Amino acid sequence: QVQLVESGGGLVQAGGSLRLSCAASGRTFSSYTMGWVRQAPGKEREFVAAFKWTGQNTYYADSVKGPFTLSVDNVKNTVYLQMNSLKSEDSAVYYCAAALYFGAAILSARTYNYWGQGTQVTVSS
Repeated sequence: QVQLVESGGGLVQAGGSLRLSCAASGRTFSSYTMGWVRQAPGKEREFVAAFKWTGQNTYYADSVKGPFTLSVDNVKNTVYLQMNSLKSEDSAVYYCAAALYFGAAILSARTYNYWGQGTQVTVSS
């Protein structure tokens, strides 16, 4: 089993940047697809980005493609989400997530089995 701890959220003005970090411990880091999912008040959890070790591919939701970048440090067992050009609609609780799955469903928030505690991102307009 993997344990996930996020950090790096906060309050930022529109157009600003934040970098989220997710430290993973427990089972081998590369056994999982690693993802970021967010949830705004009153809304369902929404897939943001994911990294699949097979093929070393990264995937993004259309709404964040371009300004957001997911990266992985496999020495530190840490996943990052660099968020640039933030908008008010990016405000949400951001969760680091892991899945023992490597198919197309990694683009769905429901696929993920393991979750961090979440970190709040608030973008003021």
